[in-house]
Amino acid sequence: MKNITSVLMGIVVVGFLLATSAIYIVDERQQAILFQLGEVVDVKTEPGLYFKIPIAQNVRFFEDRILTMDAEEPERFITSEKKNVLVDLFVKWRIIDVKQYFISVRGDESLAQIRLAQTINASMRDEFGNRTVHDVVSGERDMIMEIMRQKADIDARTIGVEVIDVRLKRVDLPQEVSESVYRRMEAERKRVANELRSTGAAESEKIRADADRQREVLLAEAYRDAQKTMGEGDKEAAAIYAEAFEKDPEFYSFWRSMDAYKSSFKHKNDMLVLEPNSDFFKYLKDPTNTTN
Repeated sequence: MKNITSVLMGIVVVGFLLATSAIYIVDERQQAILFQLGEVVDVKTEPGLYFKIPIAQNVRFFEDRILTMDAEEPERFITSEKKNVLVDLFVKWRIIDVKQYFISVRGDESLAQIRLAQTINASMRDEFGNRTVHDVVSGERDMIMEIMRQKADIDARTIGVEVIDVRLKRVDLPQEVSESVYRRMEAERKRVANELRSTGAAESEKIRADADRQREVLLAEAYRDAQKTMGEGDKEAAAIYAEAFEKDPEFYSFWRSMDAYKSSFKHKNDMLVLEPNSDFFKYLKDPTNTTN
């Protein structure tokens, strides 16, 4: 009885193992190739539950997601100006024909990346060799990346791979070239700065000279207007004096004498040397003097 139970349990276990080995699952992140005695018999690109013949068939899974190839070290390329540049880039790619991918590179991701790197480097040497440093850094950078993607994609499809994107992360000049470029840029900036300073100094002198000229013109015009106003005032005052003299000559003479006394004896120490019988003192001697 025990032997029968053991046999039954063994049959169940073997059956379970056979059943599980006959089933395989492909999820949404994978593609699968079904092999029979080393030959490709089927390709599964859709997720789901599938069956295979135990022992006689085996399954190998491959990525269905977008993969990244990132350069470990920047590559050196030469521009049309015969200048070296260091380029750091990455590539986005995916498997679109898993059977062709297995046949071409044995399904080895590292071999596929080597093939992609060779293709991209070749196209980069062509593109960089026809362009200047300015073009590859900023001027035509987007166009260069698109051209490289297209060229790499054409070759990649022969191994069952699609190149989705090629991006230049950084384009640098080698250290020795950078120092030379920086020195040249520094010299150019100094030249421009000196030129601007010279232009500014010339403009400053021009503005000062113009301001001085305007100042002299304003002062001259102000002096002219002041003299004109003073002349008009003197003329008007003389006319008033003449009119007053004509109306009452004696009062006018008296008023002018008082004004002269006030100006002459303004301070205590003021002194005049005149003859006592001078006309200057006639109103001091006789305030009621009505004669000349």
